Amino acid sequence: MTETIALHTRLKPGAAADYADAHANIPAELVAALRAAGVHDWRIWRSGEELFHLVEVEDYQAMRRALADDPVNVAWQERMSALLAVEDDYSGDDHGIERVWRLP
Repeated sequence: MTETIALHTRLKPGAAADYADAHANIPAELVAALRAAGVHDWRIWRSGEELFHLVEVEDYQAMRRALADDPVNVAWQERMSALLAVEDDYSGDDHGIERVWRLP
């Protein structure tokens, strides 16, 4: 059974175009690493500088552990750290945004 994880990140002011450009050309090696780590789908929406992610993954915590030291992901995170207000160094034990309600 897969998990659906919602995430919220924020861009640095003026970084929206560079962020969009980066995501228009995701390296094939990163896609392969995400898939190997159990990611089925990852969608991102942007409203101003706010980013909202929806991740469909086998096991979110296992994915984070698998990607923490993956050279392709480390390089991607370095690239993203120049664009994001708070960089993700994979040191935490986050579980995404708490779900409050779902249409029955």
